[in-house]
Amino acid sequence: MIIPGDRVAVALSGGKDSTALLFLLNQLLPALEDVRLIAITIDEGIFGYREETIRSAEQLTRQLGIEHHCISFTELFGDSLDTFLKGREPRACSVCGILRKKAMVIGALRAKATKLATGHNLDDEAQSVLMNVFRNDLQRLVRNSALNSSGSFIPRIKPLSFISEKEIAVYLMQNDAWRVLPECPYTCYALRREVRALLSGFEYKYPGTMLHLLESKQKIEHYCSGSVISEPLHSCRKCGDPCSGDLCQVCSLLHSLGK
Repeated sequence: MIIPGDRVAVALSGGKDSTALLFLLNQLLPALEDVRLIAITIDEGIFGYREETIRSAEQLTRQLGIEHHCISFTELFGDSLDTFLKGREPRACSVCGILRKKAMVIGALRAKATKLATGHNLDDEAQSVLMNVFRNDLQRLVRNSALNSSGSFIPRIKPLSFISEKEIAVYLMQNDAWRVLPECPYTCYALRREVRALLSGFEYKYPGTMLHLLESKQKIEHYCSGSVISEPLHSCRKCGDPCSGDLCQVCSLLHSLGK
């Protein structure tokens, strides 16, 4: 996933997964020649939640001596997530997801990164597979974000994608890096929350369920290679970013939010 000469931007929320990822990469990357590690934290503007996780991220980067950038929704999009979601709380995860991805890309570009690393673990990836199946979204199911689309995107890598959430928690406890942090208040609106509970029950009864889901996704990717028709890329008429339609997801969303 990482080669000599890479500048790796780690999406550091301050939570357990991204903390473990930064710890691990900081230990492993000195073995590769001329690899630079940068941490990027996105401040969505979630009152009573994000402040603590940002403090956790700042403490960690100071401890490890890693360059750290913090980017806010207010700076990029004109308002905080809390403001965007007033009266629209059930849309929290879709609104946040679209804007946060854009913010991470901007952060990676500012850092001149060649790779964007996220802390998605096995549980996260298995949940995403099942959610895409529920939504009948084959294109998203087989999408490989690690590929550089002809230079249009910074490749996104997920080094922890085959490591379970429990294993990550144990690793942090062993390294005295476990921090008790609040949960996002918008989680109650998420489909992922229900899928997570469902999969956890299956994993308990039938160990290996989540790993099998991820392996199935990889097989589907292989069988669908070249056969799933991708939508042609255009340029967003407002911001110029590559997209499949007239407006990119971010500009379309901001327009719907009155921005």
